[in-house]
Amino acid sequence: MKENLRLRHRRIRLIALLMLLSAFNAFGQEAPKPEAPKSEPPVKTAPAKQQSEKAADKPQFSLSVKTKPILNFSLKAEKVKLVDIAAEMSRRLKTPVLVGPTLQNEVISIEFSDLTLEPAMQLMAPAVYIDYEIETGSGMAPKPLGIYFWAMTGEPPVSAAVAGSNQSLLIEGDTEEGVEPQTDEARKRLEEQPLRIEFQNNILSVKAKKQPLVFVLLKIGEELGIPVDIQYETKEVIDTEITKLSVEDAVRRLSPNIRLFLRADLLRSERRALRLVLTDPSKTAQGGF
Repeated sequence: MKENLRLRHRRIRLIALLMLLSAFNAFGQEAPKPEAPKSEPPVKTAPAKQQSEKAADKPQFSLSVKTKPILNFSLKAEKVKLVDIAAEMSRRLKTPVLVGPTLQNEVISIEFSDLTLEPAMQLMAPAVYIDYEIETGSGMAPKPLGIYFWAMTGEPPVSAAVAGSNQSLLIEGDTEEGVEPQTDEARKRLEEQPLRIEFQNNILSVKAKKQPLVFVLLKIGEELGIPVDIQYETKEVIDTEITKLSVEDAVRRLSPNIRLFLRADLLRSERRALRLVLTDPSKTAQGGF
């Protein structure tokens, strides 16, 4: 009986000792550290000042070009180079838009809406020139061939947009041409001439009595001091009297097969003829906007 009690006491002490050792081991070990969350690679961002400088470098302007019902423009620009706006206009119009050498670094701020070609272009530079092609039989508006933003002095070359090397010549033997008649008889003979061309202050008068169209055009070119290109040998005869019209309006009344090239000087409100071409009616292209 006593032996059994001793054995039981030993078992109790042994169990207590094992429990004590287990507790000691658990207390001496460090608790496992939780794993640190994986971090995403840092995103590189430019400083705010650098970002604003890049935004400022990009041209800030909006341009609208409408062709119907008529050609018109809207533009809003703040401190933008004129050459940048001209380049975009050229791309939209499919027409050369050139900036003069002294305005290459010109910066403008401007805003307008729904203006037609000439009023819009006048706001862009000190002087503006526009070269046009007019087809007298098309019924279309004059087609711009080139737009030039220029300084107050100088002018773009006449051949910048209006190219052409062909020219027909008029040979006559009247040595009294250009001489004012001095007597009533001489004035009467002048009045009775079958063809009279007068051009003053950009105003043209034509009096033709059954004269060949080719001859009339050559005489007009001679009076205006511009080349005339006869590309179509026609036997058409002109019998008309045109009094004090612009060159554009006058040639429209002569034939539907004429192409007139002229330059508009918007600063001085002048339009100057550059070239006359008599075209083959079967090859006349219908142009304009």
